[in-house]
Amino acid sequence: MTLSRQVANAVRGALSVRRVSKGRSFRRGSSVRIIDGRLVVGDRVTILRNGEFSGAVTIGNRVFVNRDAYIRPGVTIGDDVSLGPFVRLVTDSHVIAGPSRRAGASTHSPIRIGDGAWLGAGVTVLPGVRIGDGAVVAAGSTVTRDVQPNTLVAGTPARLVRELDQVTNA
Repeated sequence: MTLSRQVANAVRGALSVRRVSKGRSFRRGSSVRIIDGRLVVGDRVTILRNGEFSGAVTIGNRVFVNRDAYIRPGVTIGDDVSLGPFVRLVTDSHVIAGPSRRAGASTHSPIRIGDGAWLGAGVTVLPGVRIGDGAVVAAGSTVTRDVQPNTLVAGTPARLVRELDQVTNA
């Protein structure tokens, strides 16, 4: 088999049935990869091209994942969530070790994205963070601590900008 045929088969099989449990109306772009784990996807989920999902990841209903998402094991995404392009949800890190090799033993802490949250383009969420229901994280932010429900945060590290109305669209 030629290399181009092998690549084409790998792309077609990237979301194979044995690694993905999917709900109704699941749409995916090209080159979405699942590595070493199982992806559980709810109803009416869209994942655009070039996403990478590593390990066990759970995605709720009516979720939109824009292009080039990088999602590590132990992530749970609630219902009605929108992830902008180039979002990174990183659940693993290292302890700081001695001077001969500062990146010590690996650590893992799950990330939870609450229902109705919106993460803008290029957001990075670090291990152990919980993003509350209805929260908005501005583009380019780095989230190092939990985000309260119905708040807008921005910056590196992300800080509270304001609380959001829980009843209307503002």
